[in-house]
Amino acid sequence: MSREQRGPNEKLGAVLALAGISNAGLARRVNDLGAQRGLTLRYDKTSVARWVSKGMVPQGAAPHLIAAAIGQKLGRPVPLHEIGLADADPAPEVGLAFPRDVGQAVRSATELYRLDLAGRRAGGGIWQSLAGSFAVSAYATPASRWLITPADSSVAREASPAEGSGAPLKVGHSDVQKLREAAEDARRWDSKYGGGDWRSSMVPECLRVEAAPLLLGSYSDEVGRALFGASAELTRLAGWMAFDTGQQEAAQRYYIQALRLARAAADVPLGGYVLASMSLQATYRGFGDEGVDLAQAALERNRGLATARTMSFFRLVEARAHARAGDAPAAGAALKAAESWLERARPGDSDPTWLGFYSYDRFAADAAECYRDLKAPRQVRRFTEQALSKPTEEFVRSHGLRLVVSAVAELESGNLDAACEQGVRAVEVAGRISSARTTEYVRDLLHRLEPYGDEPRVAELRERARPLLMTTA
Repeated sequence: MSREQRGPNEKLGAVLALAGISNAGLARRVNDLGAQRGLTLRYDKTSVARWVSKGMVPQGAAPHLIAAAIGQKLGRPVPLHEIGLADADPAPEVGLAFPRDVGQAVRSATELYRLDLAGRRAGGGIWQSLAGSFAVSAYATPASRWLITPADSSVAREASPAEGSGAPLKVGHSDVQKLREAAEDARRWDSKYGGGDWRSSMVPECLRVEAAPLLLGSYSDEVGRALFGASAELTRLAGWMAFDTGQQEAAQRYYIQALRLARAAADVPLGGYVLASMSLQATYRGFGDEGVDLAQAALERNRGLATARTMSFFRLVEARAHARAGDAPAAGAALKAAESWLERARPGDSDPTWLGFYSYDRFAADAAECYRDLKAPRQVRRFTEQALSKPTEEFVRSHGLRLVVSAVAELESGNLDAACEQGVRAVEVAGRISSARTTEYVRDLLHRLEPYGDEPRVAELRERARPLLMTTA
């Protein structure tokens, strides 16, 4: 299973020692990471010994799985050159850079867009090849660079014929408008059908076919700012959809590129929205403290710039992170501030189009999740009732998530029948959309119900959920 033999790989041996991972332990971690991506790997301690002592280089995605496995143990990204595998396929590094130069930023984003289609043609999906695990520390450099300089001085570009086939595109506002319309359509489909719906999956294709040629074209500074903003919106959406379908590695790369494009657009509120999305991902993955940092980065640069509704959403995201970190006073303060900002919002405010989903219903839903994490079921029930008071077909996934949170609150309040009733409704909604995140919420509810497994209602709920869980097994 190894394609090349060199001298002993001392770098790999040294990093394994630093991480405290045995040969058998590394083999097991690599096999497990591969299995999560649909790969059947059978490495053992002898395989690892060959990598270290004889310098053998494993094939395919294995070098990147090795880096990911070690990175998980060390708590930081591990580049291939650090473990002596720099000559492996560099594709998994694509999308993680946050270049200072605008031209390099265009190349970084378009390289990611193009790579996605290449993976689809190869079969199995690009993110099976881009096998590095989510590492919250990868957000540190993008966030700090954005805070220091949230806008580039100029983005005007004159393309050369050598950059593409035929004459370079001359980009105009009509081209940008098409991207914005695509983003709006994708937002609606995502909310209604989930990130895994086939219509939502057209976003990466749109980035490759539509956005990439425009970014590589010629444009004035004015048109360029608009183009970068529209591309940033689509790229963030691609990240959000990947996040919703459980492709955390893909989401991270899209988010980083979206933030860089927002900087080129000089759109500070949009950059804050990307940082808020990063924060939600970090929080969802259990990194509450880092989620707080990312949300506060969004807030800091938007003081005096963003609308009241936008600031409310950023404070709400901060509250989610504080709650996951177990800081009840900070979460409560952030929720109070979010509600206060929301009360200041007026219908005539110039809110960005991408914030159209945010209303008091969404505030109440996230507040309920905060109190769920803080184990305050009475507060969860209060806010969940408000969040569910106006069910809508426009935000089906959100409705399903709220039902699960309501079920958890009923269970923690000792109302098993009500918990199962809400759980059944949640399973029905989850079955109508393609959202790994919603399925994970259902799975968590079933886990919480395990002590009551002999109860008929629990058994019925488990049976109803079985087809849903089987599709994501």
